[in-house]
Amino acid sequence: MYDITMAVFGITGLLALVTLLVPLAARANVAFSLVLALAGIALGLTSNAVEGWNLGGPLGNFLVVLGQFDLSSEAFILVFLPALLFETALVIDVRRLMDDIAPILLLAVVAVLLSTFMVGFGLSTVAGIGVVPCLLLAAILSTTDPIAVVAIFRDLGVPHRLSLLVEGESLFNDAAAISLFTLFLGMVTGDRQPDFLDGAATFLRGFVGGLLMGYVSGRMVCWGFSLLRGQRSAQITVTVSAAYLVFLLGEHYLHVSGVVAVVTTALVISYYGRTQVVAETWASLVDVWQQVAYWASSLIFLLATMRVPGMLAGMGPGDFGLLAVLIVTAMAARALVLFGLFPVLTAVGWSEPVGVPLRAVVLWGGLRGAISLALALAVVENPKVPPEVKSFVAVLCTAFVLSTLFINAPLLRPLIRLLGLDRLSPADMAVRGRAIATTLATVRQRVSDAALGYGIDHQLAVELAESYTKRLGAAEAQVAGQLSLNCDEEVRGGLAMLAEREQAIYLRHFREGIVSGSITRSLLAVAARLQDGVKTGGAAGYVAAHQATIAFPLRFRAAMALHRRFGFDRPLAGEIANRFEILLMLHAAIGKLAELAERKLPAVIGPDAASEVKALVAARLDAVETALAALRLQYADFSRALQLQYLERAAVRIEEAEYRRLRSEAVIGHEVFNDLQTDLRERAHRLDRRPPIDLQLEPEVMVARVPPFGELPPGELSQITRLLRPLLALPGEVIVRKGDVGDAMYFIASGAVEVHLSPAPVRLGSGEFFGELALITRSPRSADVVSLGFCSLLVLDAPDFEALLQASPELRSHIHETARQRLARDVVATAT
Repeated sequence: MYDITMAVFGITGLLALVTLLVPLAARANVAFSLVLALAGIALGLTSNAVEGWNLGGPLGNFLVVLGQFDLSSEAFILVFLPALLFETALVIDVRRLMDDIAPILLLAVVAVLLSTFMVGFGLSTVAGIGVVPCLLLAAILSTTDPIAVVAIFRDLGVPHRLSLLVEGESLFNDAAAISLFTLFLGMVTGDRQPDFLDGAATFLRGFVGGLLMGYVSGRMVCWGFSLLRGQRSAQITVTVSAAYLVFLLGEHYLHVSGVVAVVTTALVISYYGRTQVVAETWASLVDVWQQVAYWASSLIFLLATMRVPGMLAGMGPGDFGLLAVLIVTAMAARALVLFGLFPVLTAVGWSEPVGVPLRAVVLWGGLRGAISLALALAVVENPKVPPEVKSFVAVLCTAFVLSTLFINAPLLRPLIRLLGLDRLSPADMAVRGRAIATTLATVRQRVSDAALGYGIDHQLAVELAESYTKRLGAAEAQVAGQLSLNCDEEVRGGLAMLAEREQAIYLRHFREGIVSGSITRSLLAVAARLQDGVKTGGAAGYVAAHQATIAFPLRFRAAMALHRRFGFDRPLAGEIANRFEILLMLHAAIGKLAELAERKLPAVIGPDAASEVKALVAARLDAVETALAALRLQYADFSRALQLQYLERAAVRIEEAEYRRLRSEAVIGHEVFNDLQTDLRERAHRLDRRPPIDLQLEPEVMVARVPPFGELPPGELSQITRLLRPLLALPGEVIVRKGDVGDAMYFIASGAVEVHLSPAPVRLGSGEFFGELALITRSPRSADVVSLGFCSLLVLDAPDFEALLQASPELRSHIHETARQRLARDVVATAT
């Protein structure tokens, strides 16, 4: 019991020390990780020194307990690493991560391999200890620690992409480095023979296996969210258990990379999970993980750096030369990737350009930390490792980690300022100036009202208003000085604001229960595509991204292929219903954006740029309305049911807000409120299920809607129905092409098509048919036929054409008469 008490005392004492170090780091204006490292080294020296002093009391016991802490390297990795990786991946912007996945994987995998072999072989030429131990040390030092770097980034307000590159790199390079570490440690201990091909296969198997396991685990957790609907604590607990179970199962049972599995699990949860739980639960989940990660990162830094004095005990003068070689080769390998391979990625179109200043900061910001120390500790603890290798790894790893913490980290802030990465771009500065001017004008107008409301002397309000007038004049002068920005830059800024606002609109609709999680993910992808389009191509990129949104995606076309080839209609029905919902929400969101552009943008980006932005938004709204009208025309019943469901969902939220107001005003009691809430939850749950959509592609129903068939006797109708197959044509789809061989004729059950004839096109609607001329005359198609909207067709293939005509003399007469008239019209058109 005493041991447990002292262990708890030691851990809680360290956490208390962490809280005291926070204001110290802020006052000294240094990275918190640097302060933690200094504190850990000091504690390590002190706890070793007081062992024979016989100190009593809380302080003495605390130092003694710290000296007796004997956490193994396995405990360091198992207790702390899953939490740190899971939290970093959970809060990262997955969509932005995927935009830069090529440079991130280059840094995380290729750079780790290149760095390991460059550093290992370079060090082996001067170390005199063999290649494999040098490769082992290089693998250990390939793990980067982004905590200190990202903290500095946040303080200075550097571009988000820079933080993303560093955090994304840290997520995956730990996996690559630990996999290499395991391979080389096995070679050093004799458990594995030096075999490059076997090592490469093991590395790939662990990495790919970790990806697959993580994806499956993440989807299972998201499925668990659905089962635990409304149980916030249980949903959060699932993620905590998943982080550690995935790591353990991957490493010890499936023999894949537990690090990759944990990272992938968290990324999947970040992408899918936030739309599987309510907004409050997601916020609580993120808060819990950020707190866990704060404790884990603080404790691992303190506990790992407490071992530094012991690990440096055997350092001699010759090790300083080896350390210099290690630093130079590590920087050279990283520079080769950043300045040699990054431009190649950009040149082949796999990545957006990464500026030289960003690459310089990423180069200098490759700090190492507690994970490297923990891996070095694993080498020291392994009884199969020769003593000289233990000393070599422990000394050089510890010295290298300290050099990055005490040299790179303090100089990172001045480097960022020197390169100007902490400053806003000219376009952002212009927006900032206009935002200040607009806000100050509003504040100045409301000061008098505030004074009147609080009973403050009017003269004081006048004096304060005058000070705001001066600030307003300065802000307007600043804006006037920045009017040299061209209109394209202003338009880009305005479109970027609207794209970000669009993302917020979709998330708000999800929080309010108006739209489902799966549709929200699709809408967020739309907003992300727009943001990327603006970033890479300005107004043209925005338009291209919008056009990609309106187009039919790959999943839709795959469902269409299943319908046409195998007659499977269910996937197509789901895709059409999804498209309906997406277009409906797009229409609502773009309408809000049009209002925002009208009210806010002229004051922020200027009237000329605002006019261009409003025109782009209006064009986008027209395109969505056109696409939505095509669906409404074909599926009117579903359109009505879906819109009614959305309206009912909104009504439930309004009703809930009203009940909460009545409860806050004590109009209704707690029991009544809970009963009302239960009823609302049941109604909301019933509204989660989307109304069914009828594609109206049953051959019997379609045949009955075509007038030539409607008058036939039931026997003939049944025989004819077996010869026809349903086909759904999409808006703008070319059904037949001029010059093609005629292989079928088409009856229009619903919708309309346009026949591109000369001199003027001809439109055909429900009940009419086309394509018969090519079958009767056995000549190529005489014109293109294009669907004007969603169009339900009955297709009669050429082999069945004669069978149909023989089955129904009346139908044969009707088709031949229509064909004769069309041939006569074509002859007249050709003669004129």
